[in-house]
Amino acid sequence: MRGTTRRTLALFLPSAVVLTALAGLVYVSVQQDQRSLANDPQLQMAEDATARLSSGAQPQAVAAGLKVDLATSLAPFVTVVGPGNDVLASTATLNGTTPLPPVGVLDAARASGNDTVTWQPASNVRQAIVVVPFDASGGKGVVVVGRSLRAVEQRETVTMLASGAAWVATLIALLVACRIAAGLWGGVPEPEASADNTPSVRAA
Repeated sequence: MRGTTRRTLALFLPSAVVLTALAGLVYVSVQQDQRSLANDPQLQMAEDATARLSSGAQPQAVAAGLKVDLATSLAPFVTVVGPGNDVLASTATLNGTTPLPPVGVLDAARASGNDTVTWQPASNVRQAIVVVPFDASGGKGVVVVGRSLRAVEQRETVTMLASGAAWVATLIALLVACRIAAGLWGGVPEPEASADNTPSVRAA
């Protein structure tokens, strides 16, 4: 019985380590893909907005429409920020004010051409934002476009639970298979040894 247990563990443990590593890699890849896709609409909207501003459109025309409450809405918002980091126009609102990302994020976008970050302006309020600069009188302004991560994070949670359930089910199936293999391994008779310790061969 002990021999069978040892054989089972010898087969199961290395396989379980490999399986766990593969499951982790698959989950991380899917999670990162879901997160990166959350930025696609904002990037398009931000680039379209900067193109319009560079062509002479007014900030109020670019950031137009109904106000978006960042605490409750899944809709995207647009904020136009001047060279001095003053809000020129915005559809975003939170607790009655227009929140702005940290100045470091705005400056990074001006320096590199764009910046994509997860921004948390308040507790339990997480936004996927894209910041793109544009040329304005007196320097470079930026357009901030974002939307709530709530729906994306809900999908990530479902993916995590499904991946975890599949991992556990596969581990159980692997353990059963290793137990069966160990039993078969233990059931194979070893060849008998002769007096000089040379395995003897039985005639058929």
